[in-house]
Amino acid sequence: MIRLLVMVALLTFSAAEAAIYRVRVEGVIDPVTSEFIGKAIRQAEDSHAEFLLMELSTPGGLGISMQEIIRSILNSKVPIVCHVTPQGTHAASAGFFILLSADIAVMAPGTNTGSAHPVFPFGMENKIMLEKVTNDALASLRSIVKQRKRNYEMAEKAVTESKSYTAQEALDGGLIDLIARDQQELLGKLKGREITRFSGQTQKIEVEGQQIVTIEPTLRERILSAIADPNVALILGLIGLLGIYVEFSHPGLILPGVVGAIALILALLGFSIIPINVVGVLLILVALGLFVAEVKVQGFGLLGIAGVVSMVLGILFLVDTPYPSVRIGLGLALAVTIPFAIILVFLLQLVIRAQHYRVTTGEAGLVGLIGEARTPITPEGGRVFVHGEWWRAASKVSIPEGSRVRVVEAHNLDLVVEPELTD
Repeated sequence: MIRLLVMVALLTFSAAEAAIYRVRVEGVIDPVTSEFIGKAIRQAEDSHAEFLLMELSTPGGLGISMQEIIRSILNSKVPIVCHVTPQGTHAASAGFFILLSADIAVMAPGTNTGSAHPVFPFGMENKIMLEKVTNDALASLRSIVKQRKRNYEMAEKAVTESKSYTAQEALDGGLIDLIARDQQELLGKLKGREITRFSGQTQKIEVEGQQIVTIEPTLRERILSAIADPNVALILGLIGLLGIYVEFSHPGLILPGVVGAIALILALLGFSIIPINVVGVLLILVALGLFVAEVKVQGFGLLGIAGVVSMVLGILFLVDTPYPSVRIGLGLALAVTIPFAIILVFLLQLVIRAQHYRVTTGEAGLVGLIGEARTPITPEGGRVFVHGEWWRAASKVSIPEGSRVRVVEAHNLDLVVEPELTD
């Protein structure tokens, strides 16, 4: 009986281990993506999974995050199968490097990969910096591709000439190992396949009777992934600035201040994840100053236009990376800058105009009003009728009863008045 229980326990344990872990990677490669993939690999290792299937669809991303993912893949204790899917998608730039670093590189028909050359905004790249970035990418590529026994010449052209390859071209050229339309076809082709790990060890892939365990991102990772998008972080930041400005200029509204503070905090969190260019930040600050100056000195629109240009340039330079997929596009920069400038200038005009209006409430609202002396007014005091009410009043000069007076000061319930001169 005991022997039977032990056998059942061993079979249950083996069945629990017999699993293929699957993770879906979509969108820009950023620190959140790197953290998610690293977690998935550790879970697959802890569960002794047969392999980790990484379904990839990305325009590229940050070089630092890409290197962290590649390091996790190369040091993984379980094989990594990277599948560019579904049909019609691609693995460009950083995705190209991740695909080639996998133990088994697979693409679906109708997908493409490559276009890994770094590009700076407006073609204003520093030639030395561009050369350094390119050489670093090529060195990383050589160390991976040659060990994986893949076509380095084709891989090099993807970096130096921004070449992009279809699934069939990549397979024929020796960049990838398989073409599979979907997960079912992929598992069929992997059945019994022998692979050579990055360490040089060989391992046979088994897929029979193994369940697919999908690793989903946590709520925290979903939120971070959303706000780590520079476009989302930018919009949140501008909403935050407007909300806080409205609250300061109109105290007591509460809602704009709360919404603005939350949006600004989320924007700062998002920008803390991605590399920021100081020049971009300074240009945005200059733009805000120009918007204020436009209202203050009446720049006839010239300062406002200069502010729009400065903010657009600041937004375009804000994300410090040579990879276009991570930067903020010109279309969004214009779409958010122009409405932001119009709203901000309008709010500034309201505030500045309000500062020039005479106060009409409280004691300060009495200053400048015209009334009538109902008793003689002396420096020691008297009574006046102002704004439909009786007030105690004093004057530096004597004012006879029945004379018109002007309020010059108000202190609690006492007024200081002077004779109202008439033409």
